[in-house]
Amino acid sequence: MRLTRALKTVAIGFALTASGLAYAQGGGGGNAEDLKKSEAAARAQENAKSLGSDPTVKLPPATVPADPQNIWDLDLSSGGRVRIQLRPDIAPGHVDRIKELTRQGFYNGLKFHRVIPGFMAQGGDPKGDGTGGSQLPDLKAEFNPMPHLRGTVSMARAQSEDSANSQFFIVLLPRMQLDKKYTVFGRVIEGMQYVDAIAQGEPPANPTLILQASIESDGKPPVTALPAPPPSSAPSIIDTPAAPAPKRK
Repeated sequence: MRLTRALKTVAIGFALTASGLAYAQGGGGGNAEDLKKSEAAARAQENAKSLGSDPTVKLPPATVPADPQNIWDLDLSSGGRVRIQLRPDIAPGHVDRIKELTRQGFYNGLKFHRVIPGFMAQGGDPKGDGTGGSQLPDLKAEFNPMPHLRGTVSMARAQSEDSANSQFFIVLLPRMQLDKKYTVFGRVIEGMQYVDAIAQGEPPANPTLILQASIESDGKPPVTALPAPPPSSAPSIIDTPAAPAPKRK
């Protein structure tokens, strides 16, 4: 019986050592608790030092102050303006591309061509079938630690990591499996209800359009409808005056 108890004591001692815990010998339970606290404090201090010395583990802030120069406004045919906080601190190249194309008027009139319920709404393709892009070169990937949460705006791409160009998608429900595989460059801060109202389908039967994309600091007012197309040129119906009759001599 004593041998069995001794073996159990040895086994417990090995288990505690393996788990990194050490208890004080003797009957004082308070000493063991104090030792555990001091060891936890020491480990926390070591972790804090390692976080401060290793730049790779520093995460960008979850949110940044709203700056009109970095707010992307999308006026949608689904009802209103969507305000997106751009994040040049985590994806400077992608934000520059969005601003450049926006100021060119590239996104105006484009449709959301792929909208999957509970997943995402994708747009930014001038061809409208997912195969198009701008005339600018593809972008180098800027994968970052920001998660794909509801309202996250990320860049679409082809098989190559460095193939993003103009297409983007807005996440409808969290999809963490996309993290660090697609470049997050912003997040919706207002108007998510208009994103939820984007017509669904691959492609949708009656797709939602981007009526106007703008950078908020440019001060463009919201657009609620596409401009009317210019009138088609019709043949002239103005009477041609008859030639004067020849005079008699």
